[in-house]
This record gives sequence, C-alpha cells and structure tokens, in this order.
Amino acid sequence: KKLPPIEPLITGQRVIDTFFPVTKGGTACIPGPFGSGKTVVQHQISKWCNAEIILFIGCGERGNEMTDVLLEFPELIDPYSGKPLMERTILIANTSNMPVAAREASVYTGITIAEYYRDMGYNVALIADSTSRWAEAMREISGRLEEMPGEEGFPAYLGTRIASFYERSGRVKCLGSDNREATLTIVGAVSPPGGDLSEPVTQNTLRTVQVFWSLQDKLAYKRHFPAIDWLTSYSLYLSGLSEYYKKEIGEEYMEVRNKSMALL
Repeated sequence: KKLPPIEPLITGQRVIDTFFPVTKGGTACIPGPFGSGKTVVQHQISKWCNAEIILFIGCGERGNEMTDVLLEFPELIDPYSGKPLMERTILIANTSNMPVAAREASVYTGITIAEYYRDMGYNVALIADSTSRWAEAMREISGRLEEMPGEEGFPAYLGTRIASFYERSGRVKCLGSDNREATLTIVGAVSPPGGDLSEPVTQNTLRTVQVFWSLQDKLAYKRHFPAIDWLTSYSLYLSGLSEYYKKEIGEEYMEVRNKSMALL
C-alpha cells in the first residue's frame, strides 16, 4: 500500500535541503550539460544522505567514476551508523564500453534490488547515472528490432518506460506487517546533448518527477558548487513537508525560506 511522503531525505547539501528538498519516497532528476557536476552531486548524496541503503547504478557512464566510488567509499565513515560507507552501498556497474543490452537491463536490475530492500523495511535511495544513456540503449535496441522511431529516433514508448521506472518509488506499508513502513527514493541524472533541456529524455522525465535540480555549466565554470540554478530548479514537495518543518525545525521556517527564495 502506498502512502504519501511526509519526511525529507536529508542530503547534506544545503541548497537542496533548504530550497529544493526531496522526500523519502520521492523522485528527483538532475539534468545538466557536460562538466556541470551531475556525477559529483550524486556522489555527495550517496555519501551523506540519511537513507539506510544506497544503490548506485552506473549506466553507460565512464568507468573511472565507478572506480572512484570503489576506492573512496570504504575509507569514509557513515555518520549515522559509524561504519564504512561501503557497507550500506550497492554498486551496479554497466559502463559505456559494456554491451547495450546490459546497459538497458542495469536500470531494471537496480530498481528491483532496491524494491527488495524496501520490502524488508529499509529506507532506500537509488541513484541512477545516467538515465540518458539508458534511453540511448533503448533507442539502439529499438532500431535493431526495426520498431517505429519517435522523436529524435527514440522509441515511441520512451515516456512510458521512464514513467514506469520513476513510479516505482514511494513510501509504502510493507506486506507481512502493518507496522512496517519503508521508502524508495529515486534520483536520476539526465545528460541532454549540449545542455538542451527540450530534448525528449529530459521532457519525459520532467512529466514524472516532482523535484528538478537544474545544473548550469556557467555556475560550474565560476566554481559555484553544486552548480544548481536556483531560478529554474523547483520542488513540488514543499507544501507536503510544511508540517514536518514546523514540528522539527520551527514555526517560522517556511516563511523564512520563502523570503530567502524571493531575495534570490
């Protein structure tokens, strides 16, 4: 049984937690051009967010990024448990030199493993880097199957596949016990060619997700990290989190946050 999300996922990034929060059981996308810091933001969320299980899918990205995770995470300590970060992290590596079919399957493998841990009662965060490579793999397989192409050569069912992936997130009441609740949060990176947010993968993703963290290369070149553009980013979870903020932080929190946003 699905329940409405009521608690934010604390990511450790102040601009996200203050202005554009994602809930436990929510969905978020991180679109941005090459060099804007998508992978770094996802690594930071993987390191410091308050989920109990982290599932990182490297789908069609560079192999050295997965190597960085393998080398760095065992040396870092989880601030919530005091144990090495690697003990709560699952990696699925399908880098750009691997077969196309494996690249498409990696996302489905990851979400299924994440649901398994969610059904055990854990709060799970799934990080997918990058859903654009997954969509490109679908396009390649669709072309080989001689299916009718849609916009920019992507298959006509691209929007359906993206929606069905993100809709597997949520806060749920687990089977077997009415008292056991768990969450699955999905954060997906989108790599639009040339930073063009009007391309099909970004647009189909925006129809589904509730949080949009827009990264700008101009901010990254100015060494403004994370390079989240506060004018175009948004979170649709703010109204649902107002009760949590009043109870846990203070009555004036939302008013102060809105004033700060207006100043920006």
